[in-house]
Amino acid sequence: MTPTEQLYAHLQAHGLQGRVVSMARLGDLRAEIEGRRELGLFDPEFDQERLSFFGFEPPAELPGAASILVVGIPRPQTRVTFTWRGQRRTLLLPPTYWNYAGVRQEAAKLLRDWLSGQGYRLTKASLPQKALAVRSGLAEYGRNNITYVPDWGSFYQPVAFFSDLPCADDDWREPRLMEHCEDCHACQLKCPTGAIGTDRFLLHAERCLVYHNERSGQYPFPAWIDPAWHNCLMGCMLCQRYCPVDKPLLDWFDGDDEFSAEETALLMKPAAPDELSPELKVRLERLGLLDSLDALPRNLGVFFTGAFPLSF
Repeated sequence: MTPTEQLYAHLQAHGLQGRVVSMARLGDLRAEIEGRRELGLFDPEFDQERLSFFGFEPPAELPGAASILVVGIPRPQTRVTFTWRGQRRTLLLPPTYWNYAGVRQEAAKLLRDWLSGQGYRLTKASLPQKALAVRSGLAEYGRNNITYVPDWGSFYQPVAFFSDLPCADDDWREPRLMEHCEDCHACQLKCPTGAIGTDRFLLHAERCLVYHNERSGQYPFPAWIDPAWHNCLMGCMLCQRYCPVDKPLLDWFDGDDEFSAEETALLMKPAAPDELSPELKVRLERLGLLDSLDALPRNLGVFFTGAFPLSF
């Protein structure tokens, strides 16, 4: 087997999937993002907040980088329960939020250990992972612009790295829509915000609930967002919940956490990490919420009071 085929077999043995593409594809990824920007397809605020961190230059710490590795990791949903003023609510975190950074680190270790044994190296990459997953052949786009992997649906996390693993050939392709989506509009019909438009394939991300409830807490929810539309503590599951491809996975949960009334009351007010106990910080970090402390009062307030913004 070639080194690439050996890597795929190693990943598969650990329940993961991967693709290797040439470093020459960096230019294609850059052109895809910049082309959409030039056409005015990105809302300026969304562009600045969510797309400006991409880096399309070869890594200085790995001068011999020859390939880009994208790995898909199956991920379930998570339940998180809060109690506030006598109300007890269990809220959802979609796939990828729980332990996002930890899962990425585990994938990096798995890759690094194998690559080093073959004489190769690995370093991080800040690339558009959805586009990379689709272009590499790992995934396909759904009509909702979420990416889907066979058997896992959209319940997976893509992570990307640079390596000096040789890549003489790859399966780079044009973005493709899942065959299931050709005659299906379920996600489009169920999206309450109109983010999945009929005018174009690209998501209107500035109208997506995910964008608004992941933003800093300094941004209140726009008046046009109905509180009843919120369905997750962070992110949104509506388009996935009504997707026929994801239907077999909707009961897949792993990880339940519960915050006491005292802890919830603390999180319902803007807090800094140094105001929290070490144990609480560890739990929030594991849930992927430690960097969203300023957003939690706004997001939790929707479920406990329906108020914009939360008042005390």
